[in-house]
Amino acid sequence: MPKEKANPYKSVSHDVDAIRKELQKVLDFEDDQGRKPCNAKRGVYVFYDYDGEPIYVGQTEEQLRVRIRRHLTNQRTDAVAMNVLDPFEVADIEVYPLYDLEKPQKGEGVEEHAARAKATLGAAEYTVFQKVLKESALGAVLNEKDIPKAEEIKLPKPYRGRIIPAGLYELRKHPDVRIARRASTVAALARVISERDVSPGLRRTLLTQARRLERLAGQRLEDFKNRIPVEAAGEETGDSEDS
Repeated sequence: MPKEKANPYKSVSHDVDAIRKELQKVLDFEDDQGRKPCNAKRGVYVFYDYDGEPIYVGQTEEQLRVRIRRHLTNQRTDAVAMNVLDPFEVADIEVYPLYDLEKPQKGEGVEEHAARAKATLGAAEYTVFQKVLKESALGAVLNEKDIPKAEEIKLPKPYRGRIIPAGLYELRKHPDVRIARRASTVAALARVISERDVSPGLRRTLLTQARRLERLAGQRLEDFKNRIPVEAAGEETGDSEDS
């Protein structure tokens, strides 16, 4: 009788298992040339929330799939550890693989290649950053650090995929669920700031998170604006108890 293959997700909940499997599909996607964008050693990535709002931009030189996994699984990253980014908020991932930086060009030495790769990667990250700022309803993302200014370049064709299974997407997208998560994130981030000597960039991130919470709460209130009772003259506010 064949030995049952070990299930690497058996110690996690059904929801987490389902999301990790969906994430694996995104990471393993092949383009029309048979390449896996997330296997690119160098590239830029963007995380989007359930409203399609860009929330985080990053670059990597350790392979896109590795860096993305660090963010979205239990492996610690600065952004997650500092409560800048809540992985629960990430619904879609977009990647910009820089295949032309994989190897030195003809006649290019090791140091020259490294310098070119660093400069191109920085320019790509800055270009993507400017692009998503224009897409953002708030004109802001959650990055704590400023992305160094660079000359904008032509970006490679991106690949975007959803990591939340259809069965879970509508449940997690519910505004009341996300409001609760954002409020918790704001509180956790504020606590970090109160207990440590942090950068001004982290305080800016706190403001961005608070604005995101306010915007979502405001949108949710609009759903009930015609159902809010009007207080009569002389009526006390708050809930009353039977006498």
